[in-house]
Amino acid sequence: MTHDVAVVGAGAAGAATAAHLALRGRSVVLIDSQAVPRHKPCGGGMAASVQRWFPFPLTPVVEGVIDRVRFTWCLGDPVLAELPGEAPFWIVRRDRFDTYLADRASEAGADRLEGWQVQEVRRTGEGWTLQLTDGPGQRQLHSRALVVADGSRGGLAQRLGLGDPQPRMVQCLAVEVDGPVAHPSQSWFEFGLVRYGFCWCFPRPGGYTIGVGTLLGREDSDHGAVVAQLLPALGLPADAGVRRPWQQRLWNGHHRLHGEGVVVVGDAASLADPFLAEGLRPALLSGCRAAEALDQWLAGDPAALAGYSRRMRQEWGESMAWGRRIGQVFYRLPKVGYQLGIKRPTAPRRIAQILSGEMGYGDIAQRVIRRLGGGLLGGGGG
Repeated sequence: MTHDVAVVGAGAAGAATAAHLALRGRSVVLIDSQAVPRHKPCGGGMAASVQRWFPFPLTPVVEGVIDRVRFTWCLGDPVLAELPGEAPFWIVRRDRFDTYLADRASEAGADRLEGWQVQEVRRTGEGWTLQLTDGPGQRQLHSRALVVADGSRGGLAQRLGLGDPQPRMVQCLAVEVDGPVAHPSQSWFEFGLVRYGFCWCFPRPGGYTIGVGTLLGREDSDHGAVVAQLLPALGLPADAGVRRPWQQRLWNGHHRLHGEGVVVVGDAASLADPFLAEGLRPALLSGCRAAEALDQWLAGDPAALAGYSRRMRQEWGESMAWGRRIGQVFYRLPKVGYQLGIKRPTAPRRIAQILSGEMGYGDIAQRVIRRLGGGLLGGGGG
């Protein structure tokens, strides 16, 4: 069987790519080693502005709307900020959200293969041959183009010479906990409990999704101990919740995201924000831009896939280069960063604007780095 495009990985990036291509009339097969829906460690927060990239509504799988953010340092010294605009931040559950995108792809005509592992991918003539197995069974597929969307733990992009050859991996812990939610429209970011990182807490119906990340990767933090301090502040037992460790790839420099008839998207492309660990919005952005480029390439434009790499650099990478620099300064002595950065009256609005895509890190980088750098030179606690 031959398709226009084979998409390896049915997470947010892969499913979004498949949906956009199928809606453009391309024949698509969406392949994943697991059946969906499946749980995926992720905070599930994303700016409502991602809706502009989709011709169908995402609201059916939005679990909650965040219009206020609380920041703390070691559970104290709070900053409370109202987010600007209508529905500025959405909360989704990744099992429902990814499945919803995959279902939209199916409705538009995409084929789906769940529970099939890609064993081998090779370039054959002007297309690709994929060898698949589901354990006892094997099958072979052919496609004109290939999308690599196998996530942070996948290695297909590196085998094909795409993306970051040595991905920057950081350690995270995801916690799903049931319980009463005091403020269903308020998220919480805690910057003092994690050395070289932070915690995030997003409300959902009937509980919370909590994440802990060490973003500079200098040491292995005891994320479980951090959660044990965080949960009582929510009125929950210290040992509550289901905990899942995972590794996240952070953006760590510009890399080629395309080859001959192939692109890499989402976490497999190491697109997560190096300062705030945001991964869902860049996954969806890359899926949209990859589908546009592949559609043009299939129509005969030989430069279209190079245009995808260039566009992702312009729309995402240039901002992330500054985000990485800000993160390197902030997380070395985060108490100084919290006092000189987060507690400034304009900081919450700027964070919201960055998360929504209204502004990039480059728009604020010079001021932030100069301010934080001066604070570091002046001393401070970490």
